[in-house]
Amino acid sequence: MGKSVTKYRFSIVIPCYNEADFIADTLVSLGNQDTSVNYEVIVVDNNCDDETAKIAKQHGARVVYESRPGVCAARQAGTAAANGEIVISTDADTVFALNWLRTIDNDFRDDEQLVAVGGPCRYFDGPWWGKVYTHFLFGASYIYSRVVGHPFYLTATNIAFKKSAWSGYNLAMMQGGDEVDLLHKLRQRGKVGFNNSNPTYTSGRRLSKGLAYNLFVTFLFYYLGAYYIDKITKRNIIGSAPAFRKKNQIKTYPKLTFWLSLWSISIFAIVLSIAPIRLFLKDNIHDSASIVKDTIKVLS
Repeated sequence: MGKSVTKYRFSIVIPCYNEADFIADTLVSLGNQDTSVNYEVIVVDNNCDDETAKIAKQHGARVVYESRPGVCAARQAGTAAANGEIVISTDADTVFALNWLRTIDNDFRDDEQLVAVGGPCRYFDGPWWGKVYTHFLFGASYIYSRVVGHPFYLTATNIAFKKSAWSGYNLAMMQGGDEVDLLHKLRQRGKVGFNNSNPTYTSGRRLSKGLAYNLFVTFLFYYLGAYYIDKITKRNIIGSAPAFRKKNQIKTYPKLTFWLSLWSISIFAIVLSIAPIRLFLKDNIHDSASIVKDTIKVLS
């Protein structure tokens, strides 16, 4: 007889590339969850050359190796290896409230039609504008979900989905495929919810280069631009954003930021001109007038 496989309620998948400075705090936080359901933690070693895998094993995580670079490939490997009924995607520089898992469990038990549920992400450090940004982004996604019936955005730092509803990550993408593309696929399988009162808390290390860098380079160039260009061409054209792997890693490159800002704005303008507007809005906006009326009802 073959070796029996333990079944879990949750499989928590954490992609890692050189996360030795952060992974221990993440795993300790997961180990302290006040839930009675069984769960496993899968750390995906995505070509780490530091102590990430060793630290993960010391904290009881299952380590899966994935040689293909990129967060989508790493999440793909971790999710494929998961033995849980529900897979939860999060990050290696993230910590959690004690009731985080219990709240996710209750969300699925309270609504059997859910195939996925997400929540907001908050920065536990970094500049003030980062905290304002996350409250605005996820607050807007929550209101949108109340009006339309599903969020317009979910962060891969805080999304849970039934493995039976998962059809794989888009490996033609380096970024965005684990969030925007996954949300689109899950919505085709069923109901996607959003719990605005169940956040994760992540490092603000990516914000260390300033507002201009994060707006024009990280978001417009590496995230939005790369997502739609990869989606149109079905190839990795731009690649992944530079990794931030050290605590208090603060370096600024004003000339690089300036030129990449101009480049990202140009790419975004090209995407807008060659891609139909429906590429950005399809499956999200149906009837503007009815959405306005529904919004008034929700807020009244």
